[in-house]
Amino acid sequence: MTEDKQQSDSATIDDIETREPPMYRVLIHNDDYTSMDFVVAILMQIFSKTEAVAEEIMLTVHSSEVGVAGLYTHEIAETKVAIVHQLAEQNEFPLRCSLEKE
Repeated sequence: MTEDKQQSDSATIDDIETREPPMYRVLIHNDDYTSMDFVVAILMQIFSKTEAVAEEIMLTVHSSEVGVAGLYTHEIAETKVAIVHQLAEQNEFPLRCSLEKE
């Protein structure tokens, strides 16, 4: 490889701009049937929240109809939503989550 070619390749690599991936909020929606304890458990297990933070989010969901469980890249957010829906179904709760682009 010639020196000119090496310089050209390294200049191209140096000129590449990297961007942060878009982030998505995972929202938990209130319903009249899912227990508060189950919502707290989900927030602790799936979203790695402390018990105090999980209870605060659960109370926000209860009073405001929706609360933010976390902020993640699209693939991670989708996975967490799917896990919540699966666990809710297994436990016979209608709990729903959704994604919202930041």
